[in-house]
Amino acid sequence: MTTAEDVRVLLVDDQELFRQGVGVILDAQPGIRVVGSAADGREAVRLVDELVPDVVLMDLRMPVLDGVEATRQIFAPTRAAGRTRPVRVVVLTTFDLDDRAATAIRYGASGFLLKDSSPEQLAHCVRTVHAGNAVMAPQDLTTLLDGRFRAVAPVPGEVGSLTTKERRVLVLVATGMSNAEIGARLFVSESTVKTHVGAILRKLDLRDRVQVVVYAHEHRLVDTDR
Repeated sequence: MTTAEDVRVLLVDDQELFRQGVGVILDAQPGIRVVGSAADGREAVRLVDELVPDVVLMDLRMPVLDGVEATRQIFAPTRAAGRTRPVRVVVLTTFDLDDRAATAIRYGASGFLLKDSSPEQLAHCVRTVHAGNAVMAPQDLTTLLDGRFRAVAPVPGEVGSLTTKERRVLVLVATGMSNAEIGARLFVSESTVKTHVGAILRKLDLRDRVQVVVYAHEHRLVDTDR
C-alpha cells in the first residue's frame, strides 16, 4: 500500500525482466513504492502526466521513443507547468559518461545511474533525487558536459541580476566544487554558500545544482578548456 510519504517511482525500460527485477528491489525498500512501469518513452511521457511520480528511472535506449526525447518532453515547459509537484528523472545507462546521458541532463534529468548498480545504490539514488540532489559527483558532471556545447548560447540578461559573489559561486559550482570547498575558497561559511546557491537558483529559474552546471557550460560562464 502506497502512503502519502512514500517516494513514488515510475520504471521505464524496454526489458520486462529488468523492470520486474528493479520493481521487486524498490518495493522491498521502506518508503519507496513503484507506481507504474513503461516499455518505451512514449508510454513513459503519458504515465508521467497521469501518475505524476516523484522519480522516473529512465532507460536511454528504447523503441518508439528513446529516453533522451522522453526526458525532453517530460520537462517541456507547457507540460511541466501543469503538474502539482516536481518530477525527477534519472537516466539508466550501461556506459559511464554516456553522450546520451549528457543530452538528457541538459534536458532536465538529475543525473544518471549505471544499470549494474547495486540494490543499495539504486535505493540511495531514488531517495537522493527525491530530496532534490544530483545522483552523480559534480566532478563527473562537469567531465560529462565539457565539450558538448559546440555553439555558445548568448548569456541571458538575468545573469546580470547576480551579485559579484553569486557569480563567483556559480562558476565554482560549475567546476565541480562542493559547498565546503567553495566556502574555503571564498573564506565564507558553508551556510553562506548555501544561501548564495539558493539565490542563484531563484534568480536564474533553475531547479537544482545539476541545472546550474548545465547552465554555466551552455553559456560558457566557466572555462571549459581549463
